[in-house]
Amino acid sequence: MITMEFGWMWLVMVLIWSFGAVLVAILEWVLKNANKWLHEKHLGEKQYSLPPGDLGWPFLGNMPSFLRSFKSNHPESFISSFVSRFGRTGIYKAFMFGSPCVIVTTPETCRRVLTADDDSFKPGWPQSTVQLIGNKSFIGISYEEHKRLRRLTAAPVNGYEALSTYAKYIEENVVSSLNKWTTMGEFEFLTQLRKLTFRIIMYIFLSSESEPVMEALEREYTALNYGVRATAINLPGFVYHKALKARKKLVATFQSIVDERRNQRKEFVLPKKKDMMDALLDVADENGRKLSDEEIIDILLMYLNAGHESSGHTAMWAAIFLERHPEFLQKAKAEQEEIVRKRPPGQSGLTLKEIREMEYLSKVIDETLRLITFSPFVFREAKTDVNINGYTIPKGWKVVVWFRSVHLDPEIYENPMEFNPSRWDNYTPKAGTFLPFGAGSRLCPGNDLAKLEITIFLHHFLLHYQLERVNPGSPVMYLPHTRPIDNCLARLKKCPTSSA
Repeated sequence: MITMEFGWMWLVMVLIWSFGAVLVAILEWVLKNANKWLHEKHLGEKQYSLPPGDLGWPFLGNMPSFLRSFKSNHPESFISSFVSRFGRTGIYKAFMFGSPCVIVTTPETCRRVLTADDDSFKPGWPQSTVQLIGNKSFIGISYEEHKRLRRLTAAPVNGYEALSTYAKYIEENVVSSLNKWTTMGEFEFLTQLRKLTFRIIMYIFLSSESEPVMEALEREYTALNYGVRATAINLPGFVYHKALKARKKLVATFQSIVDERRNQRKEFVLPKKKDMMDALLDVADENGRKLSDEEIIDILLMYLNAGHESSGHTAMWAAIFLERHPEFLQKAKAEQEEIVRKRPPGQSGLTLKEIREMEYLSKVIDETLRLITFSPFVFREAKTDVNINGYTIPKGWKVVVWFRSVHLDPEIYENPMEFNPSRWDNYTPKAGTFLPFGAGSRLCPGNDLAKLEITIFLHHFLLHYQLERVNPGSPVMYLPHTRPIDNCLARLKKCPTSSA
C-alpha cells in the first residue's frame, strides 16, 4: 500500500515538474518573440525583407548583451555574435535603447547611411540622449537646421585663422601643464589631460581661465557623459537621473554667461578679446536670423563636451601606445626633433606649417583614433523605407552606424588589434573604412581643433618627457569612453637629454 502511494506521489511530482517545464518553455518562447510580434508583424510583406538578427527580450531588447560586452574586455563580441549567428551581411536587426533598429557594420553599409540624402535619414539619437545634449544641438535638429548651424559656427572653430590663433594658447598650456605634472609624483594622467583640454576649450569659447569654474563644470560634464549611454531611468540614485541634474546645472551656468554678455553689449562694454561666445551672439544667417539663447547654450554644451573629451582620451592613448612600442616612439620623436632642428633662429613656438609637416605623427594619431574609436557608433532614423543590400530598413526604425566594427575589421586592417602607425604608409583608406569623426554632412565640426590639440601635446611630450604607468596592466573600461580603470595612474619624468 505504501509503495503504491509513493508511486502515485512520484507520478504526480513528475507530471507537475513536466507541466512546469512546458510552461517555462512556452513563456520563454513568448518572451523571445514578443518584440517580433510588436514591431514586425504590422509591417506586412516588408517583414520578410528585414535584415537578419533578433529583437531580444521585451523592453530590454539586446541591451543586456550590449552592456555585458562593453563592460568586458571584448566589446567587439556584441557584433561578433550577430556575425556568427547570421553571417557577414553587414546589416542586422536588433532592439536597442528602447527602439527597433538596424545595425550597419561594414564600410559600404555605413557609408550608404552616413552619406544618404536627407530624404532617407534624419538624426536618430535616443530621446534620452537628446534630452542630455540638447534639442538644439547638432544631434537633435533637422538636416536644414544642421546645415545652418554648421555654416554659422564651423569657421570660428576650424578656420585657418582660428586655428592659428588657438595654436599659441594651446602650446603655452601644454608646456606649463607637462612641466607641472613632473612635480606631482603619482597622478591620474587622463584626469589631468581632460583638465588641460577643458581649460583650452573654455578659453576658446568663453575666455574663462577660472580654475574653480572649470573644475565645477568639468565635474558636471563627467556626470553628463556617464548618462549618455546609460539606461534612461530618471529616478534618484540612477546614473541617468544624475546626468539630467548635471545638464540642468550646466544650462543654468551657460544661461547666466549669455545674459551677462548680452547686458554688457547693452551697456557698450567691449570684451577684452573676442571669443566663440561673441561669435555665436553676433552671427546671423542670410535672412538676418540670429541664434536664440537655447541654440547658443546647446551648442556651447555640445562643443565644450566633445572638445575636451575626445582630445584628452586620444592624447592619453597615443602616449600609452607609443610608450608600449619604443620603435614607433623613436620614429615619432625623431620627426619632432628634425622639425625643431630646421626651425629658423628666433622662432620660439610651433607654426601650422610645421604641424602640417608632421606626417608620421599624423599617422600615430590616425592609428590611435582607429584603434580606440572614441565614438563607437552614431544614430540615424529612416524617414522612409530604405533598401540597402536587398534588405529593408522600415520607416521610423533607428539605424546604428557601428564604426568600431569597421575599424577593427581584419579584412580591412591586417591584425586590427595591433597598434601600428606604419600601416598608414602609402595607404589611403577607401570611403567608409576610416570614420573617427563620422562622415557626410554631419562630420564632427570640431575635428580640426581636436587634432591640433593632440598634435601640439604629443610634439612636446615626445621631445621632453617619459611616461611611467603605475599599473600598466590596469583593466580597460569602454563606457562611456575607452579608458584604463585607474585613469592611467602614472609618473611623468623629463627625458635625461631634455632642456625643457
